[in-house]
Amino acid sequence: MSQGQEPQLERLTFFSDAVFAIAITLLVIEIHVPHPDGHDDAAWLHALAELLPHFFGFVLSFVVVGAMWAAHHRVFGLLHRYDPALIWRNLALLMAVAFMPFSSALMSTHPAERIPEMFYALNLLVGGLLQYRLFRGALRAPYLRGDVTGAEVATIRRRSLALPMMSLLSFVLAIWIPGPSNLPLMLMPLVVLALARGIRRTGATPAT
Repeated sequence: MSQGQEPQLERLTFFSDAVFAIAITLLVIEIHVPHPDGHDDAAWLHALAELLPHFFGFVLSFVVVGAMWAAHHRVFGLLHRYDPALIWRNLALLMAVAFMPFSSALMSTHPAERIPEMFYALNLLVGGLLQYRLFRGALRAPYLRGDVTGAEVATIRRRSLALPMMSLLSFVLAIWIPGPSNLPLMLMPLVVLALARGIRRTGATPAT
């Protein structure tokens, strides 16, 4: 048992890790092995080129789900126990994560169409908001470990706004320019860094 955590908290963490692992694995299921008409190099290269939107969707969704898991892992590592009300908040987040393989496949299959792009961005927006809500409820006394500082809490809360912000921007852009609308999601790591630096500059240390 890590850092003196309660057994129930570890069970919650292990279950969450399993859902993240399954969702991130299922992302590749929709990339089917091609069967080109010919068997020469040109036919194979053409068949693989047609799969490029699926490869892009897989990498993008893998990074997003991976970042969500990393944040979840970081937050729950700061706790020594939890509010039972967080169970349903956590399940709501996991529902959005488990839905990601479908929305990712829909977006990858129709990479330049408005509704699939908006649907994908909406899935990420809902997941991001649910994650932010979960972290707001988890990162507070008396559930935090004694060595966790207010600056750590402020940084994590601020960083968790990156996904809702970028997915909302992606959703709006998809109305006019589907396809390139995913660009904000690719820039999300830079936004995370910018939000974290904003905390350090202001020296914010909210109550936990």
